[in-house]
Amino acid sequence: MPRDIRLEPLIAPRSVAVLGASERPSLGRSIVDALTKLGFPGAIYPINPRYPELNGRRCYASLDELPEAPDVVAFCIGYPRILENFQRLAARGAGAAVIYDGGFAERGDEGRTLQAAIVGLSREAGIALCGPNCMGVLNPYARATTYMQDVRDPSVLAGNVGLVSQSGSICIGLLSDLRRFAYSLVVSAGNEAVLSTAAYLEHLIDDPNTKVIATFTETVREPERYVAALDRAADQGKPVVVLKVGRSDRARRAITTHTGGLAGESRVFSELLRAHRAIEVTDLDELTEVLAVCQGMRWPTGRRLAVVTASGGQAELILDVGTAAGLELPPLPAPVRAEVERVIGSITGDGNPLDMWGNGDYKTNLPHALTALDGNAETDTIVYCSDSFDNVALGRAERALDNVRLLAAAAQKSAKPHFLMSTRSGVVNREQVNALAEIGVVVIGGTRQGLGAIDRMARWAAPLPPLRAPRRIGQRLDGRTRKSIHEHDAKQLLASWGAPVSRERLVGTLDAACAAAREIGYPVVLKLVSDDVPHKSEHGLVKVGLADEAALGVAWHDLEARVQAFGKPIDVAGYLVQEMVSDGIEVFAGIARDPDFGLSIAFGLGGIEIELLGDFAMRTLPLRQGEAAAMIGEIRGAARLGPVRGRPPADVASLAACIEALADFAEAHRDSIAEIDLNPIKVRPQGQGCVIVDALIVTRKE
Repeated sequence: MPRDIRLEPLIAPRSVAVLGASERPSLGRSIVDALTKLGFPGAIYPINPRYPELNGRRCYASLDELPEAPDVVAFCIGYPRILENFQRLAARGAGAAVIYDGGFAERGDEGRTLQAAIVGLSREAGIALCGPNCMGVLNPYARATTYMQDVRDPSVLAGNVGLVSQSGSICIGLLSDLRRFAYSLVVSAGNEAVLSTAAYLEHLIDDPNTKVIATFTETVREPERYVAALDRAADQGKPVVVLKVGRSDRARRAITTHTGGLAGESRVFSELLRAHRAIEVTDLDELTEVLAVCQGMRWPTGRRLAVVTASGGQAELILDVGTAAGLELPPLPAPVRAEVERVIGSITGDGNPLDMWGNGDYKTNLPHALTALDGNAETDTIVYCSDSFDNVALGRAERALDNVRLLAAAAQKSAKPHFLMSTRSGVVNREQVNALAEIGVVVIGGTRQGLGAIDRMARWAAPLPPLRAPRRIGQRLDGRTRKSIHEHDAKQLLASWGAPVSRERLVGTLDAACAAAREIGYPVVLKLVSDDVPHKSEHGLVKVGLADEAALGVAWHDLEARVQAFGKPIDVAGYLVQEMVSDGIEVFAGIARDPDFGLSIAFGLGGIEIELLGDFAMRTLPLRQGEAAAMIGEIRGAARLGPVRGRPPADVASLAACIEALADFAEAHRDSIAEIDLNPIKVRPQGQGCVIVDALIVTRKE
């Protein structure tokens, strides 16, 4: 019977065996030396049959000769010898292992077979395996490491950031700069053959040394467990900052060869992170700045930024960059502006960013500007922008520290978070960083990255709206096996859940079609109805604008002829006579299933905006309160639904209700739905509602 896998032997081992230790420069020697330099308090067991002793330590010929079962075994040996040695771990009672070498699931059938064998052994014996194709684990607080880099200065490693990366080089890059934050745990997870990012997240959520969690993710291995971990982290107040690669087609193909996994659809993953209160970043600069912001004594809780500068040009640049990035930089209210100008003199623009140069008296102007902004009820966070770097050749070095002391004094008297910002990312003055860190004020870098990090944290702090309750319970999907559900049945199902559908009649004869057309009123649309032909227009099986009975008859006979000439038998459910909806703005709404993360809903304008421009909004299901309206408002083409050139605004409230009805139906049938397309929906002028003109439901294969 498989045993439970415990992470403690891997994360905080009491003993480390190094299989392939050596006296020459090598991975095996590096691990032993790093453990020694960290002051690892447990036993270190070098293993190599060629040496009786290594650097004053007894060296063992094999795992079998060790005096005890090691907590973790570092496999510093090559691919061909890994399996034979791994088979001994269970018998020896080892609790964990790290395999650094590549050539497993990312390298074809032979590698997948070898990895599967190691996974089977691990699960059967309860071995916590990190890797393969990884760099290992570094725990500064336990003074333990199986991480494959030399330790140069152990005194600066310990901090509050827990890092889990599927890329070893990303770990190297992030660990190369410890000026503003350091680490509680570093895991280079590699292929995640046994332990997934979700498993490491669960540990870090419970780790008292970890305040914020960062992940570099190529593939999510255990989606349900991953989502549950995100929820628990948010509930416990620990931000999870996620850099997910694989947004482009080329990157997705590279991931398959790099880690042996498959990348999820990027838009779905982004919405999943938002829905579960993780913080998504798009590059390492953004990741670094969010982690830096988390070092502050006070975290941002509101998005309204006030920035102080000593340069009009710098203020204009910040305003341009911040506006383009969607940051909130509200103008100064008139009373606050008057108070600023009382001391500083006339200021330009709308006062935010605030150029406080005035008469050049920093010692007077900067404290006064900071105090005025602190009293501004429309400011949540205060940022002082002043570029100062290490080893500068010009300027007065003491001025940089003098201004920092003024910022520190203002921050200590305020309940609002304060930050020092340089305009370029990654370039900071170490003296300023150290001086401000003592009082919990953070130095951030880059206008877009630094201010964006504050904004991300502020959005993280805001509670999500509650999940919405379905407005009604409608008709259920029947139990028949249908690959797709044709338009008429799909509309009837959706209508029972409150979705507005076109007036139409399903008929089987031309006489019945004529009677239906008279009842509905000309002009009408005539369509084939069949589960076997989900996309009718491309086969010429839709006739629009039929103005009278004669036109309807011609269209009827043409459709019958096309069905006969279709090329394969078609199960015809009938023909649909439908009202001709000629007015209104065309939009699209649909449901799609991600193989990992389930159902999502998308909305956008009809036509090329969806297909060519990618202008659509997306949410994962279930929807939260207000999200349908938010989706409508956030697409780039949202203005077309408003009043344009004398045309009245579209009935956006009705459209939001339609999207909610679609979401309710899909969520109620979550296990049965693969895809739903409502295209087009016609949105009529305000007060006149909207109409689903065409619909298709594709069922899920079990």
